[in-house]
Amino acid sequence: MGLREDLRDNFLLFDGAMGTMLQKEGLPVGGQPEFFNLEHPEVIKSIHKRYIDAGADIITTNSFQANRHKIEQKDLPKIIEASVKLARDAGAKYVAYDIGPIGQLMSPYGTLSFDNAYDMFKEQAVVAENSGADLIILETMSDLLETKAAILAIKENTNLPIFVTMTFQEDGRTFVGTDPVTATLTLQSLGVTALGLNCSLGPKELLPIVEQIIEYAKVPVIVQANAGLPQMEDGQTVYRIDVAEYVEYVAKMADLGVRVFGGCCGTTPDFIKSIKYLLQDKTPVITSPKTVTAVTSAAETVILDKKLTIIGERLNPTGKKRLQEAIRQEDFSYILKEAIDQVDVGADILDVNVGLPEIDEAQMMIKAVRELQGIVTTPLQIDSSSIKAIEAGVRQYNGRPLINSVNGKESVMEEIFPIAKKYGALVLGLALDENGIPDTAEKRVAIAKRIIKKASEYGIEKEDILIDPLVLTASAQQEQVQVTIDTLKLLKEELEVHSVAGISNVSFGLPNRGLLNSTFLAAAVGAGLSAPIMNPMSDIMMSTVSSLRVINNQDKDSAFYIENNQNVSIVSQKSSKDLNGLKKEISFSDDSLKQMILQGRKDETPSKTKELLKNLTPLEIVNQEFVPALDEVGAKFEKGTLFLPQLMQSADAVKQAQEVLKDFMARNEQTDEKQGKILLATVEGDIHDIGKNIVKMILENYGFDVVDLGKDVPISKVVSTIKEQDIKLVGLSALMTTTMQNMKETITQVKLANLDCKFMVGGAVLNEEYREFVGADYYAKDAMDSVKIAQEFFKDRQSKIM
Repeated sequence: MGLREDLRDNFLLFDGAMGTMLQKEGLPVGGQPEFFNLEHPEVIKSIHKRYIDAGADIITTNSFQANRHKIEQKDLPKIIEASVKLARDAGAKYVAYDIGPIGQLMSPYGTLSFDNAYDMFKEQAVVAENSGADLIILETMSDLLETKAAILAIKENTNLPIFVTMTFQEDGRTFVGTDPVTATLTLQSLGVTALGLNCSLGPKELLPIVEQIIEYAKVPVIVQANAGLPQMEDGQTVYRIDVAEYVEYVAKMADLGVRVFGGCCGTTPDFIKSIKYLLQDKTPVITSPKTVTAVTSAAETVILDKKLTIIGERLNPTGKKRLQEAIRQEDFSYILKEAIDQVDVGADILDVNVGLPEIDEAQMMIKAVRELQGIVTTPLQIDSSSIKAIEAGVRQYNGRPLINSVNGKESVMEEIFPIAKKYGALVLGLALDENGIPDTAEKRVAIAKRIIKKASEYGIEKEDILIDPLVLTASAQQEQVQVTIDTLKLLKEELEVHSVAGISNVSFGLPNRGLLNSTFLAAAVGAGLSAPIMNPMSDIMMSTVSSLRVINNQDKDSAFYIENNQNVSIVSQKSSKDLNGLKKEISFSDDSLKQMILQGRKDETPSKTKELLKNLTPLEIVNQEFVPALDEVGAKFEKGTLFLPQLMQSADAVKQAQEVLKDFMARNEQTDEKQGKILLATVEGDIHDIGKNIVKMILENYGFDVVDLGKDVPISKVVSTIKEQDIKLVGLSALMTTTMQNMKETITQVKLANLDCKFMVGGAVLNEEYREFVGADYYAKDAMDSVKIAQEFFKDRQSKIM
């Protein structure tokens, strides 16, 4: 029996924590476990053997950080080869080559490009397969786009099965804001063999997340929990959940339908032995996952089954001269403003079309998708007549997009469906073929059936196909409008598929277009339309939408309707005598610097800052615009209504504006008034600095002078810098429990040097208990918390001086 058959019929059991075992075997603080493969192979083999003896079916290689960002190129292949060989020689039934995150933030809010990430994952996967690995497990992943790059690198360069486990925080989302349902729908659409979660939390805390995953997962689910949350005891990191409690929750998860178990931080062979014993008396549960039509971004899932779904049409250059010019000039500030405005008034999905004959459409599509996804969490519809542009867009799309479009032409289906299948995209099918648009509903439905049948040949499910019955103009082909309505009815009643239609086509060439569009929308929804492509900035159209949602019982307690009709901030952009007949069009007139920062419009903040400098001082701009905007962004971040990518974009928007202020003050010989000087460092032995870099950016946004010593900073360097620069507040970061001792020692050495300063500490494994253990004064749970601590510290210090 092979791996896939085993996975289909049985429970499978991974091993437990390699790091926990290595610490017991003498792994030095801050040491890289992967080098033990070469320097102490007998230790690694012995640990593998203990897990095999405990009952593990799958042994994970000691290679979590074996990428060229962490390890020199000359050592990398040898480490990978040795890791696979040691697991195999220990007697593993299946060897899972282990890949962790690279350790850099992905573009657009970090420096790691999709292509660079892909290359790093590719070189690991190829060597792993050549060395004899049976599968690859991507684990402790938090960035969905980085995970996608890894999946594609493995699929395109090896034949190995892919298991993926994400890591979730206590708020139920990953570090960059992905929720369990979004992760599940996206990952399984990319063709992974199994998916689930690992690390970060204990089994009790992970249970609600597992329940969400099981609800939608069509592939086997994996859970590898920690033995609880790390805590300090007698100077050592301990995990206080015992084997009995851990296994109790494993039993609950098995009853839910989890097929694959293992252990993460703090779990030992004893845990694996007890799980094996438990599972021997259980039969795998056959689950019944929900079948839904869903598009996703990295942080949001739109399920069409739940409500009338609005697809915003304004990012399409057809007939829009200003947008055409923005695309030619790569003026993303205008493009992003159009996107933000549509989302603000209720668009659920944004259509993105950048097709102009004189540009490189594929490259522009990549740039547009990247920029848009850095600002809005709304899922996108990738719209192009160019196959190259469609593939370029969906390849680097973060989430599960909708492709617009395919049609009944055989040649078109043969081009689009392989792309959709490979990248897990949904597809919009147009009811036309080589003979054009049929003049009857029956013939259009016949084309829809052909599209669905052809899609199934590529392994694409019916729920991932949407059909556009096509809307013709009432001015030229009036009788065909009713054919569209009839087609919508048949699509819903006979095919039971979701439908999409471009509403504004119906009114082309006629007066008072808004009235005709809204009336047609109501008729189309009544006939079964799922998702109109429309202008959400049109007041009359959105009023129709909110009314329809009440009538169709989709807007519970009429909440959206009430909100939409009591929104006093909406103002008329066009007069009631508008010649196009579109009538009132919604717009948000607030183009203040604060609003630009809130929306992350970094390309616009410099010019707006220059404009404000005509009447305001730099300090007034900071206090009246920067700080209120950042405070609001921070509040939304803490509430979970805004996520790390958007926080970073807002921070970058402030950074760009600050450069203008710095230049202005330099030219006018003014001194930049800083709130206080703060030293930041990732402690010695720890090479992770993503979190510390985010803290630096946010602190600088608030006007603090930040001295950044980087990562893996020697204790002596911290001490000497505090002394030389008279630092009063120090921020220390650590990601690994193994480097906690170095954090403690750093603080101890500073105190022994009689230096007058305070310490705030932070990092993924930190908490109040760790703060007390290392001797720090403050614990910052995130970047915004560090700002509050710094503000309070320097405020108190100033009051004491005064």
